[in-house]
Amino acid sequence: MKRITLVQTVHFAQTLNGRQGYIMTVKRMDNVGIVVEDIDAAIEFFTELGLTLEGRMLIEGEWAGRVTGVRDQCVEIAMMCTPDGHSRIELSRFDTPAIESDHRTAPVNSLGYLRVMFTVENIDDTLARLSKLGATVVDEVVDYEDIYRLCYIRGPEQILIGLAQQLGQQTSRENPLERKR
Repeated sequence: MKRITLVQTVHFAQTLNGRQGYIMTVKRMDNVGIVVEDIDAAIEFFTELGLTLEGRMLIEGEWAGRVTGVRDQCVEIAMMCTPDGHSRIELSRFDTPAIESDHRTAPVNSLGYLRVMFTVENIDDTLARLSKLGATVVDEVVDYEDIYRLCYIRGPEQILIGLAQQLGQQTSRENPLERKR
């Protein structure tokens, strides 16, 4: 298989459809959707984590099924916003139809598995507060090369959430997975 360089890829994107300067990009990540049974408990949990409830509403009607492929749906949603305003979690509770499958207890290496990661100021304080709402640490809190303290927790309804506390002076744009040469 022929390999192409980053320069070739950018050139291709820039000339796609004959339009110089056209680059396919995502404007932003808008939200991550999580289906829950108890939307009030999930709102309380994510509020304690530091997210803000932007609003709640009922989604139903033929149009909604055309978007999701789930016909005759009646769903209550709650939109939770991160403190920086850049990301959201959309909590959804289906009244109809009934939930089709449940992967809440699947191991973290399951295909298509969902995990949401949050950077927190103090991981120990965050764990103490969230444990009062039933959160449990999956295994342990680990220090990664003096860059991050990390752990996975199970939140309401066994939702898998990652917590990361930045250590040292690393900037938010640095990628800790890339080694300096």
